[in-house]
Amino acid sequence: MTIKYILIICVVLTGFRVHSQSSGDFPKNNVVPSAEQIAYQKMEVIGFVHFGVNTFTDREWGTGTEDPKIFNPSSLDVNQWVSSAKKAGMGMLIITAKHHDGFCLWPSEYTDHSVASSPWEDGKGDIVKDLSEACAMEGIKMGIYLSPWDMHEPLYGTDSYNQYYLNQLRELMNNYGTISEVWMDGAKGKNVKDMEYDFEKYRSTIYELQPGALIFSDAGPDIRWIGNEHGIAGKTNWSMLVKDDIQIGKADTDYLNTGDPDGTSWVVGECDVSIRPGWFYHAAQDSKVKSAAKLTDLYYKSVGRNGTFLLNIPPDKRGLWHENDVQELIEFKSILDETFSNNLALNKKVIVSGTWNAEEKYQAANITDEDMSSFWAASEDEEILVITIELGRKEEFDRIMLQEPIGYGQRISAFSIEVKSGKKWKQVAEGTTIGYKRLLRINKIKSDELRIHLTSYNNTPAISNFGLYLASERETVIKE
Repeated sequence: MTIKYILIICVVLTGFRVHSQSSGDFPKNNVVPSAEQIAYQKMEVIGFVHFGVNTFTDREWGTGTEDPKIFNPSSLDVNQWVSSAKKAGMGMLIITAKHHDGFCLWPSEYTDHSVASSPWEDGKGDIVKDLSEACAMEGIKMGIYLSPWDMHEPLYGTDSYNQYYLNQLRELMNNYGTISEVWMDGAKGKNVKDMEYDFEKYRSTIYELQPGALIFSDAGPDIRWIGNEHGIAGKTNWSMLVKDDIQIGKADTDYLNTGDPDGTSWVVGECDVSIRPGWFYHAAQDSKVKSAAKLTDLYYKSVGRNGTFLLNIPPDKRGLWHENDVQELIEFKSILDETFSNNLALNKKVIVSGTWNAEEKYQAANITDEDMSSFWAASEDEEILVITIELGRKEEFDRIMLQEPIGYGQRISAFSIEVKSGKKWKQVAEGTTIGYKRLLRINKIKSDELRIHLTSYNNTPAISNFGLYLASERETVIKE
């Protein structure tokens, strides 16, 4: 049964009082994330690396008939990828170890269609190994994309292909250190529509060999596609799904985009997009790289809507991230740092009409401490709950941040925000879900007091963090 409350949060320099003394620990929802899923979402921005024979044929999709000898990057440097990713604030890089064309970026013993048959490094190179070592050195996690569709392999379309795929999967899971994410889709060749991928066996093999890995697909089980390749989550975005009802490759994209408040599994939304119009490098697109301002906009529409931002940066024929891409990446990180470095609500004291109980870990002051491990929990027996915070002086701001303690589940489904303007209150924003993080862009306003109305949620509400910011002038001016 859904419990509904009305919560008013106002921002003030005072203390708090306890109205109700609930006993016991604050209850979790029935569906909550794993520790690995929480850590994954805290990374916020992740890099995707599409690289292979398509880079040298100037195609997006290969044919599987490419001669491996065309793969010959002149000055490949995975350390340049990793150092650029780290400067851009990325917590992980996912490499296309094998795309649909079947060409492998590691010397697989199950095919000759790989770097071992290329002139690069005299056929002795291993890009997956090099990237694994570079990521470990810089403290960045690594993920693997292994396409189930393989245009080159003769076994594809037969029952034996699943074993072939598992053999290559075991190579990647066994020989390259810790793999934090395995990314797979349901793409198939049109001429072999009856190819049935054994996703259940794929998953069990991954969990056996890499117990801490998270698996991505339309149906998760840990991370889901957000339903588009534009990097945009739904304005309503639940981290739950009924994943057993989803057929990989044929999923309802609207369902993936918004999640399900009644979902039975926690499956985080990953918002994928390329920094260029294409996923692989094309010289003709050097002038079409997404600007830092555009990337910032996508950050608000992915991370700022309870998702993660998966941004593809394709190496060029040299084997380097192009200078234009790197420049926009670094500028993007600089914009985020400038906007979110000064939280105008930091450590403001809070008054509430009720808390879960008198323990420090549930008190309202936790809302403004910028610590995700602490939170305020409401009293369970009140119909109207009020938090009051004053900024103490008028501050100018145009960005608002809310977070829930998602380790206890995702609860809030409707809210609005008012600011005090003179003697009147003015509504400046409204929304539905919050989850890990909700970022709101409003027109600039000066005020010393705010109110947040939480009007609907599925369990006793809790808020981990609340922040106010003034956006960098380099941001694109967008009101949501």
